[in-house]
Amino acid sequence: MEHKKDIMGMDVYNDANEKVGVIEDIIVTPDKAMSYAVVSTGGYLGMGKNDVVIPVNHFKITNKRILLPGATKEAVKAMPPFKYAD
Repeated sequence: MEHKKDIMGMDVYNDANEKVGVIEDIIVTPDKAMSYAVVSTGGYLGMGKNDVVIPVNHFKITNKRILLPGATKEAVKAMPPFKYAD
């Protein structure tokens, strides 16, 4: 993927050009390789927001857009929620 700072806050789209979420963060493994993207789904003004993690190798970057091939809004929202450790 691109540099972490370059993709933070970018919208994620599926094959049908529907927005399925926003990249909120990248989880970096101890060996410094990017491994998972934290994707925020749903919500409005912070209400009803759900964060999920998706392996970065599932994404494609095309024409400065982030694509998640085969995804639907419903499938991404139905993924297990992600919470940062306290």
